[in-house]
Amino acid sequence: MKNPVGSWIFQPEFEKMPRNKLASLQEERLIKMVKYCYENVPVYRRKFKEAGIKPDNIKSLDDLEKIPFTEKEDLRKAYPYEMLAANLCDVLELHASSGTTGHPTTCAYTKSDLEVWSQVMARIYASAGTRKGDIVQNAYGYGLFTGGLGFHYGALEIGATILPIAAGETERQITLAKEYGTTILACTPSYAAHIGRYAREKMGVDPAKELKWKSGLFGAEAWSEELRERIEELLGLEAFDIYGLSEVIGPGVSVECPQHNGLHIQEDHFLPEIIDPKTGEKVEEGETGELVLTTLTREATPVLRFRTGDITFLKTEECSCGRTFARMGRIYGRVDDMIKVRGVKFWPKTVEHALLNVKGASENYEIIIERPEELDIMTLRLEPNKELFESVNGDLLKLQSLTKEIEEKVKSIVGVKANVELVPYGTLPRFVGKAKRVKDLRKAI
Repeated sequence: MKNPVGSWIFQPEFEKMPRNKLASLQEERLIKMVKYCYENVPVYRRKFKEAGIKPDNIKSLDDLEKIPFTEKEDLRKAYPYEMLAANLCDVLELHASSGTTGHPTTCAYTKSDLEVWSQVMARIYASAGTRKGDIVQNAYGYGLFTGGLGFHYGALEIGATILPIAAGETERQITLAKEYGTTILACTPSYAAHIGRYAREKMGVDPAKELKWKSGLFGAEAWSEELRERIEELLGLEAFDIYGLSEVIGPGVSVECPQHNGLHIQEDHFLPEIIDPKTGEKVEEGETGELVLTTLTREATPVLRFRTGDITFLKTEECSCGRTFARMGRIYGRVDDMIKVRGVKFWPKTVEHALLNVKGASENYEIIIERPEELDIMTLRLEPNKELFESVNGDLLKLQSLTKEIEEKVKSIVGVKANVELVPYGTLPRFVGKAKRVKDLRKAI
């Protein structure tokens, strides 16, 4: 990794606000938002009636738990416009989820929403040391996915130059990075690792020496600390974890500072809670649970106590970077993504954590789960790294010791046996967007 980048704060009047003043601001905005949602969104009027409460019952932050949760299914049923709080003529931008797990959801933005989005994304960039004069290579997807445009708006807000290359065309990504001298890379972590491998193996380019990337903003999927180390080694930059979701704003909810000890949530715009995903009860600070977010400034499609499905924890202790915003831990996984094999529950990221602790294992893998008879069988298909694969001339039988070591590591860390199957280097899919590494074939039986 190159020398750590210097962080600066885009809006210190908010990001360094004393927590007692921040709480007062949140309370003021929450009370207004509850009334706004009740008056403008029929879904919330119905929810409040069913819960037996009215906006006047929400007088402080302590009353937050009286508000019913908003579920993903609420947004799907309200598609396309029933969650819209603003007049459609005031909406300047529409985004929609892919709808791969059900009906899509609508995410709308007014002029004010776009201004807020730009500002929170500018904070994201600033945390990674981005300044005017930097050139941002935005390799997130543009279109209905909010990633590309969110990073685009933030770069413009902070005064950086933007290269809107979008995802894909990896050789061109590397060529333009070299020719234009881009300094900031924004993409998914799995694609960042792929860029690094492709540059070295296909083009003979060492990004750490030949490119000017000083920091990278990586999100849209859960990733491990071990993958961060791989990316930093491959690309020679400082990797920052970012978090967001379309239902709340898009990217821009939180970001790591250079301390890399949690992601600061933009708490003046997004009010966070951590709940027990089974009971819905609030957990103690520092305990792991499901992240719940309330938008405090969103005009077009605000949400109250939205259950994100993402598993993390919160801590409010002071950070040495100077920001007072609470920090969330890295996303462990999603409530609905947790895998259960032979009674053992785990997230796919735990497998990644295990295998990347083994020398010679690459970051290219997939998990296949089957139930041919009564018992579950988990197979971990994995590529050895290129150097090791070539050292045995592609003869995977010579790598039985690697197979055994990975099996032992997965068993010890994950707690379940995996049949490790080494495959030739370069045969597994590479992802330019969110990586899809789990194939649960039990659902088809």
